[in-house]
Amino acid sequence: MLKTIASFFERQLGGTQATSRRQHTIELATAALLAEMARIDGSISDDERRIALTAVREKLGLDADEAAELFALAEQEARQATDYFQFTSLINRHFDADAKMRVIELMWRVALADGAIDAHERHLIRRIADLIHVPHADFVTAQRRAGAGG
Repeated sequence: MLKTIASFFERQLGGTQATSRRQHTIELATAALLAEMARIDGSISDDERRIALTAVREKLGLDADEAAELFALAEQEARQATDYFQFTSLINRHFDADAKMRVIELMWRVALADGAIDAHERHLIRRIADLIHVPHADFVTAQRRAGAGG
């Protein structure tokens, strides 16, 4: 990951151990997927940004300014990524089935934030669900929990 991301966590965590940094790198992977979800339809609406920032803030226990800084780093990381492997491989190694389903639910929430789900958003969620090995039944459950219907 980028050096700026490591320095962000060192500032926030006071230089804590590698285990904490690794955990936060995993969370950054999640934030990067949410950033990609927000921008996949060509623009990031205020509602998409708000939902994604809320998810990042709650997941990491950050205040609003810290969440905004991390989300900006996640957006940068998502823009520079050539594929999703760097994000999904971390999620696969470190998240259990429930946490993976929660990632898919959060992606649905971001996609729904602007009131419409376009084909690119639906495709990205399906693709990430496949890459992190979320069974179709859990994909549908996450969709329903997010309010996207069936």
